[in-house]
Amino acid sequence: MLKIGITGSIGSGKTLAASIFKQLGVPVYNADERAKYLMVANPQIIETVSTLFGAESYLVDGSLNRALIANLAFNNKALLSQLNQTVHPIVFADFDQWVLLQVENKVPFILKEAALMFETDSYKGLDEYIVVTAPEALRISRTMERDNITEEQVLQRMNNQLSQEDKLAKAHYELKNDGQTSLIEQIVLLYKQLLEKAKALHS
Repeated sequence: MLKIGITGSIGSGKTLAASIFKQLGVPVYNADERAKYLMVANPQIIETVSTLFGAESYLVDGSLNRALIANLAFNNKALLSQLNQTVHPIVFADFDQWVLLQVENKVPFILKEAALMFETDSYKGLDEYIVVTAPEALRISRTMERDNITEEQVLQRMNNQLSQEDKLAKAHYELKNDGQTSLIEQIVLLYKQLLEKAKALHS
């Protein structure tokens, strides 16, 4: 089974691209969504987050105080690093368990979606990588609108990621989400290409 990573800089539209693959029947593991779930479900993570960010890091209903954590983490690289060192290994183990289920289902290939694929060890164990790209101005405006944050806050988050150019240098495939090129057409073509590659592995 082929294991394909899909990533992109903030605001590039990687989640949209992954959702189109999902509609085509490809199993998708969203590492960022699973991390959010595990941050309120895994006792080890809860203890670490509470220690790093204080008692206010979790709200009364047990949900994560995302605004507080984002504000502190994106302005303190040491704090962000400590958080990642706790969360990422647990997410990796969760992904490995998920992969075993997909192997049992005999799917030809899967996607792992992650924002910080190359910045962490998230790319390890994957066969190939897709990078979704878009012009910087478009990525900034999309993120401002999506997250209701300022341009300065978007740029802070960008500074905690590899540049789009660096990600693209590591990619096997590029999907352009520039608002002009059809993303769906690109994905359908790539889907067929990956399907053929996966079938060739079993022939």
